[in-house]
Amino acid sequence: MIHETDNSTIDTLVRILGKTRSILFITGAGISAESGIPTYRGIGGLYNVDTTEDGVAIEEALSASMLAENPELTWKYLAQIGIAVQCARHNRAHEVIAEMESRFHRVWTLTQNVDGFHRTAGSKNLIEAHGNMHSLSCTKCKYKESLDKFDAIAIPPRCSRCGALVRPDVVLFGELINGPGIEHLQSELEKGFDIVFSIGTTSVFPYIQAPIYMAKSGGNVTVEINPSETTVSHVVDYRLAMPAGAALDEIWRRYQAANNS
Repeated sequence: MIHETDNSTIDTLVRILGKTRSILFITGAGISAESGIPTYRGIGGLYNVDTTEDGVAIEEALSASMLAENPELTWKYLAQIGIAVQCARHNRAHEVIAEMESRFHRVWTLTQNVDGFHRTAGSKNLIEAHGNMHSLSCTKCKYKESLDKFDAIAIPPRCSRCGALVRPDVVLFGELINGPGIEHLQSELEKGFDIVFSIGTTSVFPYIQAPIYMAKSGGNVTVEINPSETTVSHVVDYRLAMPAGAALDEIWRRYQAANNS
């Protein structure tokens, strides 16, 4: 159900998009909730408990230090996340972002999610800040492999070339978020964006908040789509307290109708 206030905000955003050339989408676990992936602590979401069945916190189980010390334990929970992801697929929110990428002059998506749904939906201009569960790297020879079926792997998996331990190309607890993706983000932010959407993220990390504040300071438009209030709710110009799929689909439908597409 779309309330009257949401209708007014959506119409306003459609008018703004009619004059827009560049868009940045910032997405978190909430955008994948409609795919059946729960919003969660841990890598890309899955755990709402403080302690795992093995008696350690999920942050400890999914840490770089635990992977080095006890890879069987870390991979036990990585595989659970992988299975949850392989049993789901992208939803309408991911599709709309991908469709908008081909319509506007410059569109980028910064995501904290590791599920790969933006890619399967068709997004190409994508910065996966926390990595992707489907990409694996050998811890010894650095050989890269792809993995889609997490319910059929040995725990822990080994490199098909040298037999050493492999790991998913995601940011584990205790590791820094850096690399070419973040460097690329900085480059794109320096160019500026006409409008920045924050979707399905609590925006607790500074690098997730920063694009919102940069857009505000530059006089550009900021939007949040999230049923719950977050750390940037009081900052953004427009807020839709709606699920991502419903909000983006309605914005996109009205935009296309208004622009005869």
